Amino acid sequence: MASKIEQQDIRGLDIDKVVKGFGKFMYVFKSDCTISTSNGDSTRWYSRTATDLTPTSPMRNANVAALAKPLTMEQEWTRNTFYSRKYMAECFISDEDIRTADIDVFAGQLQALTRAITKQVDSRIFDVVTKDLSPANAAATDINVITTSGAWSSSAGDPISDLLNAQRVIWTSGGYDARGATVWLSPLDYQRLLVWVINAKGSSIPNFSSEKVESGVITTFLGFNLKVSENVTADYAVMIIPKLACTWKTAVGLTSAVDDESGLGKRIRVWEDGEAVLTDPKAVCLISNTQ
Repeated sequence: MASKIEQQDIRGLDIDKVVKGFGKFMYVFKSDCTISTSNGDSTRWYSRTATDLTPTSPMRNANVAALAKPLTMEQEWTRNTFYSRKYMAECFISDEDIRTADIDVFAGQLQALTRAITKQVDSRIFDVVTKDLSPANAAATDINVITTSGAWSSSAGDPISDLLNAQRVIWTSGGYDARGATVWLSPLDYQRLLVWVINAKGSSIPNFSSEKVESGVITTFLGFNLKVSENVTADYAVMIIPKLACTWKTAVGLTSAVDDESGLGKRIRVWEDGEAVLTDPKAVCLISNTQ
């Protein structure tokens, strides 16, 4: 006979709490997005290419001659339309498993379902922010793109210069303050950054090398927040100003439901509906050739 705890664990309300709990810590990129709601299947939105208005020579807006008419300057906006995307997965748990399985079995299955959904959402956010890693799309007055001084595993590599270069490009191209930006790294690039900092430069930074060897963790570097994800494409890193560059438009937040199939078991379904929009492309810099 199943325990009362196991029976309670399979109820819809408890399932929903578990799913939302897993979702909170599984999201990596979504936490760097501004979250807003979306109604309907499609929504119109606007993106801007820069924040500072600058005149085109020979026009100017400083030291203007007496009685001269002022220069007309306008912010550039591009109108776009996005269509919401649905992400969904499910599992079926038999009555026999419900009667005999431990709670951890259910929790593990719910975690796997939630991870499947959140990973796809984060992958979509990465594709939108990087313009699908397309140089042609990025070059069309969209996101900034730089190439590293060399692979971070080679003697020519210099991650410090590369990250500061990306910061400078965001600052000068869009007028955004890139201090405190977030850097998205693949697991391999995170490993190589850690090795480079400790082995190559640790001796030149007092106490830094020994501290990092002891802790084994770098979560901030040069004032940047580091986030590691398998969704980062190999040979690339991304610098982004969080809560500014990208917005996640939520049609339906991370949701779960339990359907009872009498005599058979219960079907658990997890889904989310939304889309990422790159509102401020110049608040992003794609760093290529890291590997």
